[in-house]
Formats: sequence, structure tokens, C-alpha cells
Amino acid sequence: MNAAQPLLGKHILITRPQAQSDALAQQLADLGAEPVLLPAIEIVLPVQNKELDRAVAEIPTYQWVIFTSANGVQAVWIRMEALGLEISSFKGVKVAAIGPATAHALEDLGIVPDFIPDEYLAEAIAAEIGDVRGQRILLPRAAIARKALPELLRQKEALVTEIAAYQTRQAALTPQQAANLLQGIDAVTFTSPSTVAGFTQMLNGNHFNLLGNAVIACIGPVTAQAAREIGYEPQIIASEHTTSGLVKALVEYYQNARTSREFK
Repeated sequence: MNAAQPLLGKHILITRPQAQSDALAQQLADLGAEPVLLPAIEIVLPVQNKELDRAVAEIPTYQWVIFTSANGVQAVWIRMEALGLEISSFKGVKVAAIGPATAHALEDLGIVPDFIPDEYLAEAIAAEIGDVRGQRILLPRAAIARKALPELLRQKEALVTEIAAYQTRQAALTPQQAANLLQGIDAVTFTSPSTVAGFTQMLNGNHFNLLGNAVIACIGPVTAQAAREIGYEPQIIASEHTTSGLVKALVEYYQNARTSREFK
């Protein structure tokens, strides 16, 4: 194995949405891998959403706004611009980001998050955010997002407003993408439960035959559980729930596999 390129020659499937695949693909390519892009889902940002617009206009009345993805940040900003609202709407409002990518999306707008959990999970936000009893919390996120976060916040007696800020939908499989799969995949990466579901639906249940013995790599435990529910057993679960953490976990997996073969 090339020390500078520990993933040399590995065909690694990326199931993230097209617009979010470039950085992950570049990281993998820099390590010698051959990224295979197969976006399993598409992000549909709102053109107009009355409920979201009402919530965005009322941001100054909330104590917290919690963002669980960069998509949520983008969706809120799109509607703020459409309504003629400024970033000053967040003055006096605490802002939470689930992890570094979401934090960077906020910082690009000039908003420095007040809180990022130590572990980049919805459950960690609820556990670490502190006393939110009686506080109004706005939660703009995907229409199909898990219910764990709002439920846990309500258990802490917070007043939570959930808003569907964007949607995810299954992407279509192109003939070229199907041909790429047939050439063989060494590992497939999943970065959210929705990529797992979209990938499965896209291949009409033929995913096991097409992937063969490919390594299943998940960005974190929630995504790994979604993979298990459709019959995969992830060999890789990143301990740092970011795309960089996922790449690191892939490198460690293949390095450990090489070491094991050498000592047999």
C-alpha cells in the first residue's frame, strides 16, 4: 500500500447529493481512490413555503434556532432573502449547529454558532444544550427528519417549532451510473439515513447483487442503523461524524486489512 495514497485503486461509491459530493470526492481522490458518483437523493429547497416564511419572519421571537444540516441553513437564508430580511434577525437569538459543516454554512453568512455538541448527533444537541425549559426553539430541517431531537427537547420542557425547510427525494439512476456499478465497487459510503433509503429505492431492491462484497461505510451510528434495517452490516462507522471522519475511517480500515494479511 502506498503510504501517501492508502486508498490507491479503490473504487468508492459516493451516494451524497450531487452538489455536496465534490469535497468528499476530492478527499478520496487525493488518497488514491477512484470516486464513483451516484447521488441517491436530491435536495429540494423551497421556492415558497408559507409556514417556513412565517417562522423565518419570527426568528427574533425565539430563544434558539437549531440547524441540523447545511441544507437547513441554506433553505432559511433563501427565504430570508426573498422576504427582505437581514442577518440581524438573529441578534439576541442563540444558534446551534449539529457539526462543523453546518457551522461553516452559518459562518459563511456571518453567524457564529453559540453551540456545537461534542458529538455530532441530534441526541447530543438535546443532552448538551443546557436548560431550555420554557424557551422557544425553532428547528428548520428536512421534511422527513427523525423525531428524536424535538421529542428530547420537549422532554426538557422546551417549546419546539418544527418546520420542513427542505425536502429530499430519490434521484434517478442514469445508464452511465448503472454501468459504473457493474464495473465493481470496493466500498460504498452513506452519509445519512436518506442516502441509504434513496440508494435502495433507486436500485429497486437489486442493491445486494450490484454491490457484491463491497465494504459498507457509514458516517455515524444513526446512518449505520438505517443501513442495518435494510439488511446491510456496516464494516465502517466513523467515530467523527463528518465526511473527513468517514475518509479517515476508510483509510484505517484498509490499513488494518493490509496489516492483517501481512501477518497471516
